[in-house]
Amino acid sequence: MIFIDNRQNKLEVTQELEENIKGVIQCALKEENVNIPCEISVIFIDNEEIKNINRENRNIDKVTDVLSFPMLEYPEGSVFKQVYVNHEFEESDMDDGNLVLGDIALSLERAEEQAQEFGHSFLREACYLTVHSVLHLLGYDHMEESDKKIMRQREEEILSGFKL
Repeated sequence: MIFIDNRQNKLEVTQELEENIKGVIQCALKEENVNIPCEISVIFIDNEEIKNINRENRNIDKVTDVLSFPMLEYPEGSVFKQVYVNHEFEESDMDDGNLVLGDIALSLERAEEQAQEFGHSFLREACYLTVHSVLHLLGYDHMEESDKKIMRQREEEILSGFKL
């Protein structure tokens, strides 16, 4: 299940945007071999709200584009498909039969700014940021340069598979 909640009023949230966000999440999960029913919540917010969330949760007082809040813990250096294949999950990991992967906070305002900056569409930028965030929910990180390279490669492979 994918839940989308629009909590901003700076950009119009179209049905096309919602469908593409849900579609790219499903594509990312499939590409990452997540073959069990799961749940991800996405909130669309503006720059002011993401700055507040970033400050409250990471002690970084600046605007960012997307924040990920994974619900599962991964051993260092591992991702979902390495750890949880054929795994029995705890009842606390589930919600109504769905594995809760986590939450995504996406600043549509920042996505629009970055789309203009990078010279591509707003839809592509929003989907890219969503894939980036889903990968974080699945245990990927980019603190080390080698991890960053792996994550960037997966992002592009997933977006290519989504045909965007």
